[in-house]
Amino acid sequence: MDFKKKVKHRLLDLDKSQVWLIEQVKEKTGLFFDSSYLAKIMNGDRSAPKVRAAICEILNIQEDG
Repeated sequence: MDFKKKVKHRLLDLDKSQVWLIEQVKEKTGLFFDSSYLAKIMNGDRSAPKVRAAICEILNIQEDG
């Protein structure tokens, strides 16, 4: 399953929104993060390893690769 699907499925499982995830990532990393940045990461247009790692930790999902 690709990263985008994993994130979306996990958000559904947790009954949380992408807005919630964005706030969690900003809090965890201290980095700028918004819906556009999230879309780029989920579509594979940006790598941002620190942000991807934070998303995986927050959602408790495994990174592929």
